[in-house]
Amino acid sequence: MSKIQIACKNASLGYENTVVVRDLNFTVSKGDYLCILGENGSGKSTLIKALLGLKPQLSGEIRFGKKVGKNQIGYLPQQTIVQRDFPASVREIVQSGCMNRCGLRPFYNQEEKQLASDMMEKLQITHLAKRCYRELSGGQQQRVLLARALCAARKMLLLDEPVTGLDPKATLEMYEIIARLNHEDNMTIIMVSHDMNAAVRYASHILHIGGKQLFFGTKEDYLESKVGRAFLEASDAGGESA
Repeated sequence: MSKIQIACKNASLGYENTVVVRDLNFTVSKGDYLCILGENGSGKSTLIKALLGLKPQLSGEIRFGKKVGKNQIGYLPQQTIVQRDFPASVREIVQSGCMNRCGLRPFYNQEEKQLASDMMEKLQITHLAKRCYRELSGGQQQRVLLARALCAARKMLLLDEPVTGLDPKATLEMYEIIARLNHEDNMTIIMVSHDMNAAVRYASHILHIGGKQLFFGTKEDYLESKVGRAFLEASDAGGESA
């Protein structure tokens, strides 16, 4: 039980009195790579917001393990057009991921500055440290935002469609980086995705939602399930699966 970082029991999510997804039941253990799949409007991003404490569940419960605090979770949201044009340096953006560590201090200490440098090195963007964020390519921007999220993450990363808008090369690189964080650093990954093929390639577990929960389990069991086979066929046929 001590390895369980999140336990979701009979949770219903939505806005005001409108339920988007109901009766969610799943667990996330340390080192898991959970991919959340479902069609448009199925509640994937709403679930991420609930896990971040930004939107309370309408009913049921979402519990975190005793050793997992909200300040130990890194978050990589979907980018907006305004965010892509942010006029700050790469180093400034990455360091901003340390804000929760600062407490009431109005400055970053040496340890936090070193952490930001370490994360830039890990993401291979040290050479971009002084560059303006708005001047970077989409793939470079996502690496910067992931480095920022890693400055906040100590236990877990939540990723909401992290490859949206990236070209195939940058997409593959981002998936490989996330996989290394999971395997080499034992970082728990929870990722919303519309990419079925990437999900079954990289994830250890799948949560497929839409209205009522459709599936939760290992990716191997998902591929054998009725909903998994149908979703994969739709994906391969070029159907809308996000």
